[in-house]
Amino acid sequence: SEMPAPTIDEITLADEPGAWEAMGFAVTGDSCRLGDVTIRLTGKGSERGILSWSLRDLQDVELDGLPTSVSTRPPQPLGAEHPNGVLGIDHVVAMSPDFGRSVARIQEAGLDLRRVREVPTPAGAPRQAFFRLGREVLELVEEPEEIVARAGGPDRPVRFWGLALVAADLDRTVATLGEHVSDIREAVQPGRHIATVRRSAGLAVAVALMSPDERAEDR
Repeated sequence: SEMPAPTIDEITLADEPGAWEAMGFAVTGDSCRLGDVTIRLTGKGSERGILSWSLRDLQDVELDGLPTSVSTRPPQPLGAEHPNGVLGIDHVVAMSPDFGRSVARIQEAGLDLRRVREVPTPAGAPRQAFFRLGREVLELVEEPEEIVARAGGPDRPVRFWGLALVAADLDRTVATLGEHVSDIREAVQPGRHIATVRRSAGLAVAVALMSPDERAEDR
């Protein structure tokens, strides 16, 4: 019998629950439901950003250095739309200093590689690989050569970079968040739009907001 495909249970962020609440997310205690994923907000310690995640039905936790644990918790119901209009996570972004190595290791761990995009992003990342995790996607971004050189060479592990979230009505969400969000621009995906949450929002992780994917049946 085929193994069920891996899915995300929780993502742990070194960030303050109050910072997320102030940006219009519904937060209960130290957690926030984004679609079918639980975001755990542990407060700003010495660490910043995405600390780790837990995945169900994983064959191997060795995701080329991404801090990963196995979850046995069954899939949870979808969270409600947030007051700011966010529905859930579109993709989790990670950066690799050695793209070929990382893609191979993440595939070996049982993640489903859907495609590799060989066109540089607006930010200059040469290639991106997309792994499907249930409703969400892991987008693995190749670090540009100058960043690899500056950051200490290709032997480093993959690191989490940020989250792209889906808003039911991107215009409304961007209007709600005001000066803390960039202008809306066309996304790399055809027919979709994207805006970036600015540092002034006070979140400890890079966050982008996207319009829904009209082509995805399950959204």
